Amino acid sequence: MEAGWAARARTRTMSIDPFERVRLGRASVDVRRLGVGMAALSGLFREVTDEEAAVVLDHSWGLGVRYFDTAPLYGYGLGERRLGRMLAGRNPASFTISSKVGRLIHPIAEIDADPTLEPDRPAVDIPGFDPREGYFKGAPDDRPVFDYGYDGVMRSVEDSLSRTGLERIDIFWIHDPDAHWEQAISGAYPALAELRAQGVVSAIGVGMNQAEMLTRFVCEAELDAIMCAGRYTLLDQVALAELFPACEARGTVVVAAGVMNSGLLANPHPDSKFDYAPAPPELLRRALAMKDLCERHGVPLRAAALQFVFGHPLIVSVVAGVRSISHVDDAVANLRHPIPGRLWDEFREEGLLPESVPTP
Repeated sequence: MEAGWAARARTRTMSIDPFERVRLGRASVDVRRLGVGMAALSGLFREVTDEEAAVVLDHSWGLGVRYFDTAPLYGYGLGERRLGRMLAGRNPASFTISSKVGRLIHPIAEIDADPTLEPDRPAVDIPGFDPREGYFKGAPDDRPVFDYGYDGVMRSVEDSLSRTGLERIDIFWIHDPDAHWEQAISGAYPALAELRAQGVVSAIGVGMNQAEMLTRFVCEAELDAIMCAGRYTLLDQVALAELFPACEARGTVVVAAGVMNSGLLANPHPDSKFDYAPAPPELLRRALAMKDLCERHGVPLRAAALQFVFGHPLIVSVVAGVRSISHVDDAVANLRHPIPGRLWDEFREEGLLPESVPTP
């Protein structure tokens, strides 16, 4: 006979409160279960005007969004400026902001004139990417330059405060240090640790699209949290192997990002992207099978993708990239969408999730 708790688990229905407040691990700052990311609102691959971004941000605030994630990279400063304008005059105690370090914004002419500056290259291979053209459309004639040194990070924090017009940014992530381990661990990390000790920032961490170097940072630095982008999703659980055990051992919590794997889990079709590149056929097949299974239970695949990550106790928040009011509404609705426990069981039974992967 099936144990009573197991029978109940198969019939339970779960959802996530997108605006629930949760402490960011041991840090003295709270986030919400849902955060809004500023990359798309800063013109990632397609222009978004100041007015369009303002409408989406005001709508997000009106719904109850209180955690926003941005970066100097996003729109080459546009993301921080747009977010700062929306937050101007609002009570700083009512919202949480995270931004990033590792890239300084320079005019293109200045980069051309100074061969010592290292122009930004994406951490992932984006076909056809031209660093001079950039991948944020409608942005100023500025471009990011890598700088993970101590002085560069201190300047980056000051620049972010200036662009947002805020007196304080709660969380800073070391952003995509894939090819810059030595400078990041010896320069960026000590700089942020110093600012944390002084109370200038509440929490520090690292945000990356890979699990291996994130694991190394967790093991060698005192981080409050990490932002794990794309490496813990319905399609990719590589973070379970070494990264999450290291986080558990060190008391480091996780903010999940990129949970749609560049769109493949949002709406899988032959032209879908996975990590910004064309989706491999096997991953497309799995995503389509997941979609079919979700539809049999009356659950959008996007809801399953968003809620899946909260099955792991390390995950405190998920950051969703949005470009429109409908995107914000969709993220809120899909986190709230009831998901029957039986759906997760069938994911395992059909070989779409490993037996050992935790689910909500």
